Amino acid sequence: MAPKLLLVAALANAWQFNNVKRPQKLRATTLQEPELSPLVTSLKPSATIEVHALTLQMKAAGETVVSLCVGEPDFAPQREILEAIGEAAMKGLTRYTEVTGTGELRSAIARDLKERKHVEYDPGEIVVANGAKQAVYEALMALCGPGDDVILPAPYWVSYPSMVDMCGASYTTVSTSIDDGFALTPAQLQNALKPNTKALILCNPSNPTGCLVSEAQQRALLKVLDDHEAKTGKKVWVVADEIYEQLNYGTPHVAFAALGPSAWSRTVTINGFSKAYAMTGFRLGYLAAPQPVAKACAKIQGQITSCASSLAQAAGVAALNLPSNALDDDIAEFKRRRDLVLELLEKAARNGRVAAPPPPEGAFYVFCDVAPCLDLTVDGERVGTSTNFCKLLLKKRKLALVP
Repeated sequence: MAPKLLLVAALANAWQFNNVKRPQKLRATTLQEPELSPLVTSLKPSATIEVHALTLQMKAAGETVVSLCVGEPDFAPQREILEAIGEAAMKGLTRYTEVTGTGELRSAIARDLKERKHVEYDPGEIVVANGAKQAVYEALMALCGPGDDVILPAPYWVSYPSMVDMCGASYTTVSTSIDDGFALTPAQLQNALKPNTKALILCNPSNPTGCLVSEAQQRALLKVLDDHEAKTGKKVWVVADEIYEQLNYGTPHVAFAALGPSAWSRTVTINGFSKAYAMTGFRLGYLAAPQPVAKACAKIQGQITSCASSLAQAAGVAALNLPSNALDDDIAEFKRRRDLVLELLEKAARNGRVAAPPPPEGAFYVFCDVAPCLDLTVDGERVGTSTNFCKLLLKKRKLALVP
């Protein structure tokens, strides 16, 4: 009888389950537009992201697209870097680290900066971040606020203006000239200085132009800032974004902070592992600055993301322990590609389609002037803008570039 009773009980339970009222779906059929923060609504979408999104859509549809619109190497990280991740995981190094990064990594960064860049920082003056992008943002957050102004030499990386906006500060754009190789001149810097100027963002080598500002050029800029401080009593900080400094093609890179005591005391050095070591997905960067600024940045990071990945930090130590010639082949390949692109653009310039750019001395970008193409018509549509040029090039030639 027991099995029959169990069967009857099971059928009864099933009948009750099927007759239980189901809760109504909580998802609204029509969603009212939320009232978002004015900060968010004021931010402009990135044209780079727009083109990259189109690229992904085309690839998902089965089309073959050559994408040159994402700033990352297509090389794999060195074997020692990859092995360090597994070793750290097996050792149990998978927990939170200090907000500012492990002592081992910060000491390795300090040693690298001293030996390669001839600039000295204590490990306590270094903050390891989730990418150099976060380090730039934290530096601006620590230094700038409402009423402050930041000088942005143009062309510039698309994220800088939005970062300044999110700090509540304003920015002054300084248009550099192709005749100067897109380098900021002392006269331009002098003219851009205002009573409320708080910082200069100096990306060297530059994204997107590849301009490498030489030691002599940087010293001339430093003199303008020193003279300004002597005259007004106001220090202008330099957020020196040097993430591409190892990727140079002849002109040696000199760290801004290495120019002397006055440079060191006004500089937040930004660097990381994404570009030179092909570690973009590891999200590992750092800033180095006088201790009060470094502590302020650590305080900000502690309330946002806390520490960078413990495994990525172990990989960063391995990267800094590589032989000094470990990146030579990668740099040589970047130079070969740069020379090929310049050769092709020279041919296009002879046909009047583009203006030939100056050879970039660093990073892995070529900044090309497509103004001669803007009056062209493609399938009845006027090109008009650099963004539309990139969209049409993607549509017609399956080549993705950044406007």
